[in-house]
Formats: sequence, structure tokens, C-alpha cells
Amino acid sequence: MNIVILGAAESGVGAALLAQAKGHAVFVSDRGPIQDAYKEKLTRAGIEFEENQHTADKILQADEVVKSPGIPEKAPIIQQLWAQGTPIISEIEFAGRYTKAKSICITGTNGKTTTTLLTYHLLKSAGLNVGLAGNVGYSLAEQVIEDKFDYYVLELSSFQLDDTHDFQPWIAVLLNITPDHLDRYDYSLAKYAEAKLRIARNLDSDGHFIYNADDAVTGRYFQSAFLETNQLPFSLHRHADSFRAAYFTTETRLCTTLAPDLEQDNSVEIDTAQSPLIGQHNKQNTLAAVLAARLAGLSARQIEAGLATFQNADHRLRLVAEINGVKFINDSKATNVEAAWFALDGIRQPIVWIAGGADKGNDYSSLLHLAETRVKALVCLGVDNEKLKTTFSPLVPQLEETRSMAAAVQRAAALAAPGDVVLLSPCCASFDLFKNYEDRGRQFAAEVQALQQ
Repeated sequence: MNIVILGAAESGVGAALLAQAKGHAVFVSDRGPIQDAYKEKLTRAGIEFEENQHTADKILQADEVVKSPGIPEKAPIIQQLWAQGTPIISEIEFAGRYTKAKSICITGTNGKTTTTLLTYHLLKSAGLNVGLAGNVGYSLAEQVIEDKFDYYVLELSSFQLDDTHDFQPWIAVLLNITPDHLDRYDYSLAKYAEAKLRIARNLDSDGHFIYNADDAVTGRYFQSAFLETNQLPFSLHRHADSFRAAYFTTETRLCTTLAPDLEQDNSVEIDTAQSPLIGQHNKQNTLAAVLAARLAGLSARQIEAGLATFQNADHRLRLVAEINGVKFINDSKATNVEAAWFALDGIRQPIVWIAGGADKGNDYSSLLHLAETRVKALVCLGVDNEKLKTTFSPLVPQLEETRSMAAAVQRAAALAAPGDVVLLSPCCASFDLFKNYEDRGRQFAAEVQALQQ
């Protein structure tokens, strides 16, 4: 076949290498510049490519197109391909044709990365032969060239799911659905939910669908009666009148049941006390990951050992240090109001909150109650802190302004008492004072370590 790859980043280059390995003719086109590392891969493989343009004559000759998830359906070249009936698929769909490994696929508006990394860690630490791919930054297609794993754990965005058709997970996980990226879905929550639910569309009687029974939007759009697979709903709490495959019995103990069996109790309890994950939303992420691990055959002891050794992705509610009884937590990835809400809601101790940056038209109303009840001091960190000051100064006992990470950490430490938490959860973009959220998080960790010394 003549395969054209649109987009030459991780997924596109991986798909190109797999297509070539399977004997197809391959051409790669990117409307923007291609990173040097990816150009080197394509050149070394002898794959023809172009950058900073889409040559329509060449692209429209394709038998099939593998499209980067970043390219919207409204792009002119996509419209031309559709008009002539050329099949358009995702890298995930393409890679799925060439592997017999079992895939555990995870989607949701929030929590995808944490749940994916935790599921992968649980399986890997238990000795399973498992690969990690998808939206976490590793190409499934490139790994499928060698195809040396028995399992793949995949984080999938709605954009990646849009162009899947026959791809069949072994386990599909849906964490939640909240409004996001609606500009790609005609500003329709129903269309966005439909995209997320594509993860389960090809499941059969050998498959499993793990989903959040507490999520209102999932409940509104998921037609469970029409899905012929093993359904494993999870919930933070037990529901006596309906089956829950996993739920918490105490703050640090959860119960899992892989099948509703009225004749026999087949439940297994898991202790989560050693898990470093913080917050109610991470309890939901843990329920989903533990269910997937149990389906993969892990024992309670293996899961508990894996939970204790898990480290979340950098800058996501990650404990940096505890100094004089004060915990310093890096949540620099919280660049929007919803992410900051999860952080403030999840911490039960008094909080000294470091927030601020480039405001993206934020509506802080959902944070007002949490700020009033949980936050003992707010340290503003930004070039322009007026909106934060106006919103929160009536609610928090103390508010201070800083314009450097060193000053913010020093003031927060001075305001905190033993038993408190200093939380960097900025609620804003980082570009006023930092290169990106990673730079902001690294500077926070460095200043905390300087305090320790």
C-alpha cells in the first residue's frame, strides 16, 4: 500500500517506521517544521518526508492516511482526503493491526496520565512483560516493530480515539468526562463524550470495560445495555443496590470484585496506606488501575507492593520534601482552575497555597469555598496578581505577593507550621515568569531543597 503519514512527531514517525517495516511505500508530510531528532530517524530509515508544507498532489495519491492526533478534521487537506474517500486512521489503529499483545487503554478528561503510569508500574513491578505507549509520549507503532511485549498500557486522548475504527482493547478504562477541547467537537459535550466512549465500542465478551460510576456525564451518555462485554464500574463508596467492581471501605482500604456473583463472595481487599497519591481524584485513579491489575492476574500483595513504590509524573501533586513537619508538594502541572480544585480538595491539612501566573480568563468561583475552608495563606507568584488578590483576599487570613520562586518558597515556609502543607498549584499558565510548567516545578523543587540544606 501507499501510506501517507500526516504529522512527523512521536506518533507520526513511529507509524512511518512501522509502515516501512511492513513493506509499505511511505511518505511523511508535516505542515510545520520537524524536530531534528525525528528528521534524523526518518533520514536514517530512508523514508521520504517534507516539512513546512502539505503537497496535496502527493498526499492525495495515498491508499491510506495515518493522521497525527493534533491535526483537526477541519484542516483543508483532511477535507480533500475525505471528499475523495481516502481512509484516514490513527497511529493506534495502524499499530493495532500488527500486534497480538493485550492492550489496556485508558482515557478520560482528567487523570489519564497518572492512571496509565500507575497501571504500567503495577504490572511491571509484578514482573509482567509490559510496554507503555500513547499520549504519555511513546509511539505504540514504533514499539510494535519488535513487538516484544505481552501487554501494552496506553494513554489515549479523544483525538487519538477519533480515528480508531477496528482497534480492540482487552481492557478499556474511562475515568471521567468533563468539558474540554470542545472547539474540536462543534462545542458539543455529547460529541466529545461520544469520542471518549469510542474506547469501548469494539469490546467483546472477552474484553472488560472499567468506568467511573460516580461520573455524571459518563452516566448520561453511556448506554450500558448495548455493550456486550464485562462491565466493571467503580465508585468511591459501596452501593448496596447496584454492583460496584471496586470501592473504598475506609480511607486507605479498597475492595475489588471482578464479577457479580450472588452465590459466592469473590472480593479481594487492597491496602492503599503506602500509596503516595494525594486527593479524592487519585482515589478514583487508583480504583481503575487496581481493577486493571487484578484482571492481569496480580495478587493483593503484588498490588500493595506496587502502590508503595509508585512515583507519579513530575509536577503532578508530587511530594518534594518534608521539612520541620511541613510537606512541600509540587503541582506545577495544575495550569487551570479544575486541576487546582483537585489539589485543594484532596489535601486535608491546612494549606499555604502558592498560586499565580499568566491568567487564561480563569473563573475562580469553584475554588472560593475550598480557599475559605482549607487555605491559611495565599502566596501569589506572578507578574500581575491583581485578580488573585481581588478574588481571594476576603477569604484567606493572609495574602502575600512575590515575583520569584525563591521568594515564594521562603515566604510560604515562614507562614507554615508543623502539620501544614505548602502547595504549589498555580492555577495559571507559567509563561510570565517561567519557560513552562516544568521549569516552574523544577525551580520550586530546587528552592525547597535549598531550604532543606
